[in-house]
Amino acid sequence: MHSTLIVARMDPSASGDVAEIFREFDRTEMPDLMGTRRRQLFFYRGLYFHLQDFDSDNGGSAIEAAKNNPLFLNVSEDLKPYIGAYDPETWRSPADAMATRFYTWSKNS
Repeated sequence: MHSTLIVARMDPSASGDVAEIFREFDRTEMPDLMGTRRRQLFFYRGLYFHLQDFDSDNGGSAIEAAKNNPLFLNVSEDLKPYIGAYDPETWRSPADAMATRFYTWSKNS
């Protein structure tokens, strides 16, 4: 399994709206097309964290490959009023908002 973590900005009061947008998106075929196993959304002091687990190690490339799919474009547009780029000057694609893993541990490894 592979995980990606996207970091952005969000007013915590928007969490219900953002959750509903993803609830609808996750009812489409996009999670299967991308190989998404699990999605978790967090907020902390104006920051938004989107943790997504994938079936394989190509999670980041799966997001990049999906970014032109109409369903992906629609959810991105729906999120615009609520989610802002962490650094608007450098953001060009979802890859520009992905955190870099520098340590991992698992009890079963």
